[in-house]
Amino acid sequence: MKAEIKDSVGNREILNNSKTAFLCSRQVTSDIILKCYDWAIEQREKGICVISGFHSKIEKDVLHYLLKGKQPIIVTLARGLKKNIEPEFKKPLEEGRMLIITPFEKEVKRVSEKTSIIRNQMMIDIADDVVVGYVKDKGNLQNILNSANKKIIFL
Repeated sequence: MKAEIKDSVGNREILNNSKTAFLCSRQVTSDIILKCYDWAIEQREKGICVISGFHSKIEKDVLHYLLKGKQPIIVTLARGLKKNIEPEFKKPLEEGRMLIITPFEKEVKRVSEKTSIIRNQMMIDIADDVVVGYVKDKGNLQNILNSANKKIIFL
C-alpha cells in the first residue's frame, strides 16, 4: 500500500526534482556520524535535493548542514502538519527551496512507530535514490528497506 501526501507547506514544485532519501537508525556509532556529516555536506555542495524525516538526532544534524546551502529540501513528517513552523524552516520556505509533506491529516498529532514506518515508506516511494547512514539489525528500518524496490546505498 503506497502512502500519499495528504498535506504540505512550501514549494510543491520541488517534488519534480530528482530526490535522494536519507534514513538512519537512531543508534549510530561515531564513525557513522562523521560519514553522515560528510555526506550531508557533499549533497549540499552538489545541490542535491534530500528528502528525510529529519527526526532522529543524526537526521537533525544532517538537516543542520543542508540548511546552510541553497539546494531544495523535503521534510517528511510522521504526523499531521503543525500550526507553527520551526523557526529554522521559515527562511528556506520563503526562498521556495523547502517543502514539508505528510501522509497524515492534521488530527494525527503524535509520532509513533506506526506513523514513522508509513512516513519512511512514503519517502522511499517518492525518492529516486535511497541513502542509509546506518540500519539497526532487525529494526523497523531494516524491514522497510528489505521490501523496498530501489537500490539502497549504505554509508
